[in-house]
Amino acid sequence: QLQLVESGGGLVQPGGSLRLSCATSGFTLSYYMIAWFRQDPGKEREGVSCISASGSSTHYKEDVKGRFTISRDNVKSTVYLQMNSLKPEDSAFYYCAAAVASSQAMCLMSSNGMHYWGKGTLVTVAS
Repeated sequence: QLQLVESGGGLVQPGGSLRLSCATSGFTLSYYMIAWFRQDPGKEREGVSCISASGSSTHYKEDVKGRFTISRDNVKSTVYLQMNSLKPEDSAFYYCAAAVASSQAMCLMSSNGMHYWGKGTLVTVAS
């Protein structure tokens, strides 16, 4: 059974760091690009970052550039999102999603392009 399971969320003070993990199973991760999305209640889901199947291409939402880093370990079937210098506006449910890669460089942050989703992990940034 194909699964994506997020972990690593929690409560952190402004300026702090968290590392989210997206553990995958039931499929060969190296054939998929992975994206992280977030959604605050009452707001639309937004793409935060993506990483291509090969790991050679990454993209970030403008307001997280320089603070967030996406990476992947295909051997461990896990994708990570390192989040530094967190701000209260980063608070949201964070979801990872997978899309079959049509090329090793494909990297999308569009919800419509994703094939599989995790159930999310909550990140709260507050003092």
